[in-house]
Amino acid sequence: MNMKTQKLSRKIVALLIIMTMTFALAACSMGDPATKDKSEKKDDGKIVVGMTLYSLKNEFTVRLANAAKAKAEELGVELKVYDGNYDPSTQINQIETMISDGVDGIVLNPQDAQALAVGVDKAVAAGIPVVGVNTRVESDKLTSYVGSKDVYAGELEMQNIADLIGGKGNIVILEGPMGQSAQIERREGIQNILDKYPDINLLAEKTANWSRSEAMTIMENWLQAFSEIDAVVGENDEMALGARQAIEAKGLDIPTIGVDGITDALNAVEGKSMVASIFQDGAAQGSTALEVLVNKINGEDVDAEYWIDFEPVTVENVAEFKERAQ
Repeated sequence: MNMKTQKLSRKIVALLIIMTMTFALAACSMGDPATKDKSEKKDDGKIVVGMTLYSLKNEFTVRLANAAKAKAEELGVELKVYDGNYDPSTQINQIETMISDGVDGIVLNPQDAQALAVGVDKAVAAGIPVVGVNTRVESDKLTSYVGSKDVYAGELEMQNIADLIGGKGNIVILEGPMGQSAQIERREGIQNILDKYPDINLLAEKTANWSRSEAMTIMENWLQAFSEIDAVVGENDEMALGARQAIEAKGLDIPTIGVDGITDALNAVEGKSMVASIFQDGAAQGSTALEVLVNKINGEDVDAEYWIDFEPVTVENVAEFKERAQ
């Protein structure tokens, strides 16, 4: 190799070294995108919270979500809301997404009390606090729980029906999604009252998954199967209203009760289509859950549980609840 060629080779090597160092420095300054996002979020200082609800296809959970959104806006918090679509697997995936996105906390309204414990485990392992709301999850790792005592709701509605039918007669029960805490506990409360009335005969019970249309179909079948039904106990208003549709289509008038105090149920109580509803304050639950979570993120002490009372709605006081539900 002659002298000229050697010099040219050295220049090429030097140029390659300079280019390599330049690219390396550029890469370092750009950094990993995930790291950059996290640092930007941290510098911004805004709390980001995720919320997964078992469904956004009924009025009650929409009411709950809207209250959480309003509270988040009041507190200057960014809230991302997810529709679980009545599917535990979907909710677990949503929790994993929230963890990956680096949220500061999670509000969980679980479809299934047992299945969603996995989601809580994942979040807590990532250092993210979880506040349960409205329906329970079987986990001792929750930061806090905000809800209403569903056993009491079941007792209230069953006692109302027992009084109405004079402690004897034939009833049917429409249940929520099997395995959800509200279904389990409301059914327990119903049974607590049934145990006191041996002359009340339970003809049938079946889940309608909180669905008005499913309840209507089930009720149509029961009206064909049984010659005398004296009352219908729905574990929520949507199912009670579905049962009433089937009943009224047959030209019958069977007393029906539900839980939640949704708008259609309040109108039905006012019009004496439903005998009563048990009002559950979803707005208070949603706003309280969000506020408790933010307090925890800010380093404040929070209680393990926050309870918001169920309240009976009758034709005598329904106007008050219609005003509150606005």
